[in-house]
Amino acid sequence: MSVASVIVDVAAKQTDRAFDYAIPDKWKGIIVPGMRVVVPFGPRKVQGFVVALKEEAEVKRVKPIADLRDLTPVLTPELLEIGHWLTEKTLCFMISAFQVMLPAAMKAKYDKELSLLSKEAYEQLHEQVKPFFQSRSSLKWSEVEKTAAAPAFHRDIQKGLIEVVYVVKNKGNKKTAKGVKLNQGLEDIQQFMSELNKQAEKQKQVLSFMLDRNEEVAIKEIAEGLQITSAPIKALINKGLLAETEIEIYRDPYQDRYFTPSKPFQLTDEQAEAIAPILHDIEENLHDVFLMYGVTGSGKTEVYLQSIDQVLKKGKEAIMLVPEISLTPQMVKRFKERFGSKVAVLHSGLSTGEKYDEWRKIQRKEVSVVVGARSAVFAPFENLGLLIIDEEHETSYKQEENPRYHARDVAIYRGQHHQCPVILGSATPTLESFARAQKGVYKLLTLKQRMNKSSMPSVDIVDMREELRSGNRSMFSTMLFEKMKDRLEKGEQIVLFLNKRGHSSFVMCRDCGYVPTCEHCEISLTYHRYQNKLKCHYCGHEEHVHTECPECHSEHIRFFGSGTQKVEEELTKVLPEARVVRMDVDTTSRKGAHEKLLNKFASGEAQILLGTQMIAKGLDFPNVTLVGVLTADTMLNLPDFRASEKTFQLLTQVSGRAGRHKLPGEVVIQTYTPEHYSIQLASQHDYDAFYKQEMEIRKMHKYPPFFYLALVTVSHENIAKVVSVTDKISQYLRQKLSPQTTILGPVASPIAKIKDRYRYQCMLKYKLEPSLIPLLKYILERYQAEMQKENLTITIDLNPYSMM
Repeated sequence: MSVASVIVDVAAKQTDRAFDYAIPDKWKGIIVPGMRVVVPFGPRKVQGFVVALKEEAEVKRVKPIADLRDLTPVLTPELLEIGHWLTEKTLCFMISAFQVMLPAAMKAKYDKELSLLSKEAYEQLHEQVKPFFQSRSSLKWSEVEKTAAAPAFHRDIQKGLIEVVYVVKNKGNKKTAKGVKLNQGLEDIQQFMSELNKQAEKQKQVLSFMLDRNEEVAIKEIAEGLQITSAPIKALINKGLLAETEIEIYRDPYQDRYFTPSKPFQLTDEQAEAIAPILHDIEENLHDVFLMYGVTGSGKTEVYLQSIDQVLKKGKEAIMLVPEISLTPQMVKRFKERFGSKVAVLHSGLSTGEKYDEWRKIQRKEVSVVVGARSAVFAPFENLGLLIIDEEHETSYKQEENPRYHARDVAIYRGQHHQCPVILGSATPTLESFARAQKGVYKLLTLKQRMNKSSMPSVDIVDMREELRSGNRSMFSTMLFEKMKDRLEKGEQIVLFLNKRGHSSFVMCRDCGYVPTCEHCEISLTYHRYQNKLKCHYCGHEEHVHTECPECHSEHIRFFGSGTQKVEEELTKVLPEARVVRMDVDTTSRKGAHEKLLNKFASGEAQILLGTQMIAKGLDFPNVTLVGVLTADTMLNLPDFRASEKTFQLLTQVSGRAGRHKLPGEVVIQTYTPEHYSIQLASQHDYDAFYKQEMEIRKMHKYPPFFYLALVTVSHENIAKVVSVTDKISQYLRQKLSPQTTILGPVASPIAKIKDRYRYQCMLKYKLEPSLIPLLKYILERYQAEMQKENLTITIDLNPYSMM
């Protein structure tokens, strides 16, 4: 007897293990690990992943597998192994780890169908239910669930009058077209062609076309190619010379675009020096992690492209990750121009069907390069030669829901598996990566100069407190306004950046720039409107809101926050002649909007590009000579120990958009705290000095990279329940963990209530804690029953990037 171990699509502690199912005779030898199957589970049928095959089952009676989902495995042996590793690393369920590796189209969709058990049952149905079954014996649950009859249906299901059937559906349907293939041997076809009379000239053309191609061809393609109707093709099908087939057509998001092939550039000395060790590793099949630290515009992308080229020459594959937002058409264009149809692109701007098709190209080995956002790190390649993570400091590489993995960790894990190099690139690496490079864990490659030797843009910092004192109440300082007018007259372009991140409003004095911070944590206090109090979201300290500034006794103490629409309105008032492209969540939510807006700016239709996060990186416009940062402070005052680091990274990235080509660039940073080291050092483009200063602060307060962090968050509708559970968990951890580990909390989360659920958290700072993972697993098991019955949620994040 052959048995398959299956992980079923039910995310719960009790089902987080493999279940045995018998393999029916007809599928013996066909079913292999990595395939998806449909199996009976309790009263319903669910999808599952086969993880292993064995001779004997652990239990006496095993149910047979009901249906096959795939004909070839969707998860390679390596990805199955990564799945097991992810469950250990992120404490998630097996099924979540497997689901995250597949495109959305392949996640199962369950349709519930209701069917009437018998004609006799009809008479006993509830009055509200009867009309639904008057002329049919089954219907979809979706037709009923929103109607007033739903409770009556529930009653009849419980009485056993109606049966609920679960139907597993695949969302991703292949797009197919009718095609034909040769149905006879070469000699028979040639003989037939010689016997054809003059009238059948077109049938002859079709056959010689097919002999040339010798593969399946879409009927439409033949008809267009030979400029004929489909009649001669149909005649040949009827005569048995051609056979009809279904051909899969890919939905190609870039099908109407022509990419002019590009050639590699001559590398500068600095680039050549940086690429040498990478090429050596590729040649020798060695695994190293390289940190490529290069200023904005230093030509990191060209080094990536030439390294990938080397990998392809060896017949291997490459994965290039870019942050979601900088997956701009520009990046895709550069890759398509260099590698043509060998590139698959995966990102959230594609439709479900397009993503599915791109993924299928990878699975079928039709492409050898993937460019994509975070989840592309799981591309099902089996012969990887290189993994690259561009802008490695970006927080979008960390997934914020289960499994809470970081793409960098997965990339390094896969790099070890395939014995190939991994490149992390950034102008502003995370402190953790830079510290590892300093220690020699990663190899540091440095690019200090811009490509065409153009100088870094000059940066001016404007103190907005002074502007206010001199009576300027607008969003634009006098300096920025004058420079904008000057650029518009010269016909040059401007990028305006609004740093808008974070949900909380902080309080600030507009005269002296004072922001109230917590005396225990050095993190800004958050304003809570409903209690009119300022609170620290780390340790729970709170104080009353000041009516006047404690530093300078001014009464101009205000809450902060303004949006892109407001800025756009003000721009049209003060510079009515300027055409503005606004890029934010509202204007880019439609498919393809991102690209349209950028093209509009690139072609010079608009002179000002105004936006948030999404315009900070990766963009390259020759005519941009001025970058204005309207609010440099919003991120500095977030309750997050990485606030200074994120501010420095962002300002450096934004400044890098100016003066990348012939024209020199200028940057104006508007701020209420010009003296803050992250703003000062960003204006000097001095990462090394920033790194030194920030590391001292991190060491003092026991933050990464000196300590590891773990964040345990508990949520529930009842606040008393949340407080007591979080309290018990932190007490338990205090007893079991070493005294070197600091446990902060329990305290309300920065966003203390989401969707009517209260949230509490405790934070662990530790160095060496071998028993931590088993303890956290035990906590999840201990509260399993309550999590299911009472709707309690406990989430554990082992390297939190968001403290919210």
